[in-house]
Amino acid sequence: MRLFHFSDDPAITRFEPRAVLVPSPRAPGREWLNGPLVWAIDEPRQPMYLFPRDCPRILLWPRPETTQADLDLWWGDSPSRMIAHVEAAWLERLSQAALTRYEFPASAFESLDDAGMWVAREAVSPIAVSEIRDLPGALREAGVELRVMESLTPLREVWSSSLHASGVRLRNAAGWNG
Repeated sequence: MRLFHFSDDPAITRFEPRAVLVPSPRAPGREWLNGPLVWAIDEPRQPMYLFPRDCPRILLWPRPETTQADLDLWWGDSPSRMIAHVEAAWLERLSQAALTRYEFPASAFESLDDAGMWVAREAVSPIAVSEIRDLPGALREAGVELRVMESLTPLREVWSSSLHASGVRLRNAAGWNG
């Protein structure tokens, strides 16, 4: 199992637990997820973080229970393993951004059993560091189709589908909260 964290800061030598900037509603007994933690993503779902930090995006992938009707409506004939949707206003930033990928020792983390997310309650030092300069290319290499839209709001209903949908930084999407 490989776990990663992505940052625009290439000089981090130790990750200290910190509380999330924007707390999320949590199920009873899971409020601690808003507290001080180090977050990581597993290798299969790392494409969710191949974007500039504040870039709003929605990533989709089929699940075993995904219906043909949902594939026809939301997926089309894409041969990709994931589809990432971004707003056109973010395309230039996405194309010009560089990220540092930090790899962590898996033994320091516990799984949240939620879309590849893992957390550590103690400080963690990376075991490997690499730079990614071509984010659209990295998405392609990971089997992700990038779809550029004027707005992400037409995708609001995808959470009612049988596909997995992950939205990241949607508070930054044009018209999302309105």
